[in-house]
Amino acid sequence: MFEFDQYLGFLLFLLILTIGFWLMIFLTAIIPYWIGGSLMERLKEIKEGKKKKKDD
Repeated sequence: MFEFDQYLGFLLFLLILTIGFWLMIFLTAIIPYWIGGSLMERLKEIKEGKKKKKDD
């Protein structure tokens, strides 16, 4: 019915599909969350720096 080469090809296809799925999740969810958090932290640092300058 199926040969061993076809089985290996199917497993390779599933592997590539799974890696692509998790890469898509990573790129669309985790990276924007990470960038947004670092931007908010940077803005907070700038705000505190301006406040310190104003107080001095």
